[in-house]
Amino acid sequence: MKYLIASDIHGSAYFCEKLLSAFEVEKASRLILLGDLLYHGPRNELPRNYDPVAVAAMLNKINSKIICVRGNCDSEVDQMVLAFPIMADYALFEAQNRLIFLTHGHVYCNANLPKISKNDILLNGHTHVPSFKIYDTHIYINPGSVALPKENSPHSYIILDDNEFVWKDLNDMKVYKSCNISHS
Repeated sequence: MKYLIASDIHGSAYFCEKLLSAFEVEKASRLILLGDLLYHGPRNELPRNYDPVAVAAMLNKINSKIICVRGNCDSEVDQMVLAFPIMADYALFEAQNRLIFLTHGHVYCNANLPKISKNDILLNGHTHVPSFKIYDTHIYINPGSVALPKENSPHSYIILDDNEFVWKDLNDMKVYKSCNISHS
């Protein structure tokens, strides 16, 4: 199964539309969202074309294809306008005999690890910085941010297909990083 993984839309209708276009072009089966969907947060500037109502409407159109976890900017009020569950702090799935622990990153993170094993993957957003690191305790992967990237990183998302994670720039859908987890 092919997954498109993204985080931190922060209410940007402009970047949400680009993300959904990439989802269609990539022909992914599921869209995994790692939180912070509608609200921009008090420490972030307003993202381009800030329109949480439009973002909710766009995401609701593909609600049956979305797997989502709660970000630190997501609330019960947001859940009231979204047609898919967003309030779980984490979700789990397996790929290539590895547990993948999906979370936003404000509760579970490298400094506060969930119960995972050495070859399991902690996949979170929150920092707005794309990352891939192999630790003695786990593998850490972050797709970066769709709307508000930090540290001069691109607006980005990840494609997970079989055993390969591929980071792509949302603006041109070009690959800028990849890793094969079967070799990790």
